[in-house]
Amino acid sequence: MRVAVLGAGAVGCYYGGMLARAGHPVTLIGRATHVEAFRRSGLHFEALKFEEQIPVEASTSVEAVRGAKLVLFCVKSTDTDTAAAAMAPFLDPGALVANLQNGVDNAERIQARISQPVIPACVYAATEMAGPGHLKHHGRGDLVIGTLGRATADALAQVKACFEAAGVPVVISDNVASELWAKLVANCAYNAVSAISQLPYGVMIESPGVRELMRDVTAEVVAVAKADGIRMLPDVLERVYGIAKAMPTQYSSTAQDLARGKATEIDHLNGYAVRRGEALGVPTPANRALWALVKLLEKK
Repeated sequence: MRVAVLGAGAVGCYYGGMLARAGHPVTLIGRATHVEAFRRSGLHFEALKFEEQIPVEASTSVEAVRGAKLVLFCVKSTDTDTAAAAMAPFLDPGALVANLQNGVDNAERIQARISQPVIPACVYAATEMAGPGHLKHHGRGDLVIGTLGRATADALAQVKACFEAAGVPVVISDNVASELWAKLVANCAYNAVSAISQLPYGVMIESPGVRELMRDVTAEVVAVAKADGIRMLPDVLERVYGIAKAMPTQYSSTAQDLARGKATEIDHLNGYAVRRGEALGVPTPANRALWALVKLLEKK
């Protein structure tokens, strides 16, 4: 299957790299510094159990999605609308688009701009770009996928088979909205605190008061989700705490963005919880504090 990765950062390079390693022709679309490295020597994939240079095609142009049967949509949530509109003219009519972003509303935003089916996915992978063209994997790598309505059961099964043959575990959920919100809960609990402290999850969670803060953040986002009509899973807090054990060396994507002087996705994480809470009459003081603090750090 010809694959294109739009937004070849850490998440895109992990999943695109796994598919390329399994023999699929993969094009990584990203920033020039990474693309130059990909073209020169392939993707430097430093995983937990292997380290390889994986041959890939690479481009800085969105036109490179042309001809792909599977597009992994991995840009920052702040760029969703513009990136979806930009790729629309070049998508193969029979392409599938898998949305591998943070946030709960990106799949709908993409689907509003393209006619091809969009498959929302919850990503559970600890990754970072350690340098130009260099992906470092810290843990996990599984996906939960579902449907927005246009993607058929056959399409979901095809994507699942493709990823699992490449060593990526995939679960098809009949309640993907709750999975997306559960991932948002985890992002709200971890991303801002890791960014403010510039500490990895395993160290961060052991600091006094952090578990209690994560509990409060989790309770707020769950309350917003329920008010929004989402049927949440019963063990959300346990799943949140378990992430630090599974990914102890991981810094949040928000922490990585701040460390590089880049804008973050915090408006689509804690900020989204705050906005939906305001609309639904659910107070979110812990999330508001974390959102405001990260926005201050962005201004430094």
